[in-house]
Amino acid sequence: MEMPEQPRSRRQTRAAILTHLLQSGGSFRPPLAKAVRLSEASLSRILFDLKAEGLIEEVRRPAPYVGGPTGLVSLDATVALAALELTGQWLSVGVGGLSGELHYTERVPLPKRPTVETVGRVFGEALALLRDWTRRRRIRLAQIGVTVPGLGRLSEFGNPIIPCDVGRISDMSGELFADVPVAFTNSVVAHATFHRCRTESYPFSGAHLFVFVGQGVAGTWMDDPIEDDALQPVELGHMVFGTEGPRCRCGHHGCVEAYTSLPALAELLGLREAELLAFGNEWVTAVPLTSRVRQELRQRLFRLGLAIGNTLNVKPCRGVAISGWPSLLDEEDRKAVIDGIDACLLGGRKLAQVSLAFVPPSNGNDPQAALAFAAFCLARCGGMAAASTEAA
Repeated sequence: MEMPEQPRSRRQTRAAILTHLLQSGGSFRPPLAKAVRLSEASLSRILFDLKAEGLIEEVRRPAPYVGGPTGLVSLDATVALAALELTGQWLSVGVGGLSGELHYTERVPLPKRPTVETVGRVFGEALALLRDWTRRRRIRLAQIGVTVPGLGRLSEFGNPIIPCDVGRISDMSGELFADVPVAFTNSVVAHATFHRCRTESYPFSGAHLFVFVGQGVAGTWMDDPIEDDALQPVELGHMVFGTEGPRCRCGHHGCVEAYTSLPALAELLGLREAELLAFGNEWVTAVPLTSRVRQELRQRLFRLGLAIGNTLNVKPCRGVAISGWPSLLDEEDRKAVIDGIDACLLGGRKLAQVSLAFVPPSNGNDPQAALAFAAFCLARCGGMAAASTEAA
């Protein structure tokens, strides 16, 4: 017997509508009502409010079939969001809209050996640039999204990747943008959000594991975006494969990240990291691979697969999306990842019913991931201020 569905608060219902529009890019009313489980009359009432608040717009479009709906509901293009994305080289700051278009972006370089103090100053500089740009144009921000590599449960004890004091940065943004909600997240969560909202025909809609291979290697569990724990980072990149392995930036030896991150890839290819980054996605055709390097590359990808498979052994789920440089390789090389997953899943993928999809790399287009995260935060709170206590 099916359990009766819990009644949703007004905020949750609005959040369901906004996140569906964010992930679909727009919808006619009948399929939207069905997707968020509302009658068309109830949907109309809420759309009226969202339109009045400037969060959505409805544009007349040719009906998809004779006698069909003609009003395409989408997120309002005038809503302004700010994004701050911390990477290994710089802090990107930008202002953009709910559907990902950027109106302004700037990069503030990080010092060679960043400290909590110097990274704090870089954030101060970026926030001041943001304040000046928005003030000159009289733009009122609806949400600020900030992404930090490695941010997680232990971050209050010091961030092992780029040292930064999130509390202090939060205070700084509170001083400069008093009424604007600010949300911080781990970079992998932001990249997962970016793909889910911006990748045409993203492969999964239900619960799945998203794995990002870039400066670091990390994953996040992804579930129904309305739930509070919809996105949970998982540090699979720091699974250790033998203490005699290469040293990782977390301080251990032999982590999967020390074998498969972009810096590790650069070293394997005989390039400086900056040279590899300058190639962007073109390195895969621009850098010739000797058979020895290709063999080593596959062994490393096999290790990545083992780490993913071990993660799925601990918490099974039906789908895995992998983004980052392995997505650029041909099928023959990528098969090493699949072999690694199969080698440690009990019974292999078929028995575990796991489907695997590679999605394009999203590093290098900062602050797009932080902007997608800001849009997600605004949608998930139903476009209502966090302080709003309206429950129904």
